[in-house]
Amino acid sequence: MTLVEHLAELRMRIIRASLAVLLGMILVFAFYERVLGWIIRPYGNLCARRGNAYCGLPPGADPHDVKLNFLDPVEGLTTRMRVSFYGGLVLGGPVVLWQLWKFVVPALHKNEKRYAAGFVLSSVVLFCSGGYIAYTTLEKALEFLIDWAGQDVEQEFQVQAYVRLVTLMVAAFGVGFVIPVLLVFLQMLGVLQPRTLLKSWRYAVVLIVFLAALITPSGDPISLAALAGPLTVLYFLAILVGWLLSRARRRRADEA
Repeated sequence: MTLVEHLAELRMRIIRASLAVLLGMILVFAFYERVLGWIIRPYGNLCARRGNAYCGLPPGADPHDVKLNFLDPVEGLTTRMRVSFYGGLVLGGPVVLWQLWKFVVPALHKNEKRYAAGFVLSSVVLFCSGGYIAYTTLEKALEFLIDWAGQDVEQEFQVQAYVRLVTLMVAAFGVGFVIPVLLVFLQMLGVLQPRTLLKSWRYAVVLIVFLAALITPSGDPISLAALAGPLTVLYFLAILVGWLLSRARRRRADEA
């Protein structure tokens, strides 16, 4: 293909990926109330577990009907658009990755195509797993943050700030869980060796804890442990996968 043909192919892939994200945004926008309820659910569960007085609700009120506040007249609309955009990225993500894969696959060799499919699939699974862990630990993280605010402080969460915290938590955990895929890729290229990574595991654990503390938006120790623990396990798993791939590559070289 010529340069012009490559650019035309890239434009077609970008248009298809953008349409997928746009359709996802429209779908989330149409069901915004349900999506927002799903986002607020951890806070509602916390209020149900600790009691209405903990969240400033009147006696007898349903703790799951906890409300968020907004201070700017346009904040409600901007929050709806932001949630719709993030939801569109999530729903359209598989289509975006598929279009990226279709654009790159003609330039790959047969064995590279096999590995690339595994990288894409593992990245999606790990990102979703990290986001799920962030969502499930959000209730404990909110409890820690509220308790440390002081007894004479009553929380009234702003909808934009709350949604930003949830989305940043999910994104941080998702990106953190994808880092081991990068380690495997660097081992395949020969930039890193499994034996070197294994010898440096103590420094790696310290770096993982530091990285978890750096990218965790809430800054609470519960979220830090929830991110650093699985990342440590994934680090050793990446070493194992890299060792198996290196062993298979050496075996093919010996046979050749």
